Amino acid sequence: MKKYLLLFVCILCSVLCAPLSAKQNKQVVVLSCNIHCQGCIDKIMKNIAFEKGVKDIACDLDTKTVTVTYDANKTDVPALLEAFKKINKPATVKETEQKQKETAAGKPEVVTDADTGASTPY
Repeated sequence: MKKYLLLFVCILCSVLCAPLSAKQNKQVVVLSCNIHCQGCIDKIMKNIAFEKGVKDIACDLDTKTVTVTYDANKTDVPALLEAFKKINKPATVKETEQKQKETAAGKPEVVTDADTGASTPY
């Protein structure tokens, strides 16, 4: 009887824990933010770390950038930018994970006519 009870508990745990181990869609974004002292970094670390979906934060005082690793299933870049506005540290997107990969691979950045404002002759 104890074996069946133990087996039942194990099966119940595995069924309930399965959704928790769902695949996370981790993304990385580098934000440019006006940080000028350790107090600014502390403010960002204390507040942004608790935003929904944020997994990791790294601040660089020299380059005035904040690298945020987040779960794209739970949050997105506009929500992160809004969180920075709430703490009076407006940020802009400097680089995304896709751009980082392209830069690391040495691929040139593709500039389209829409980006430059040039018109295409027909």
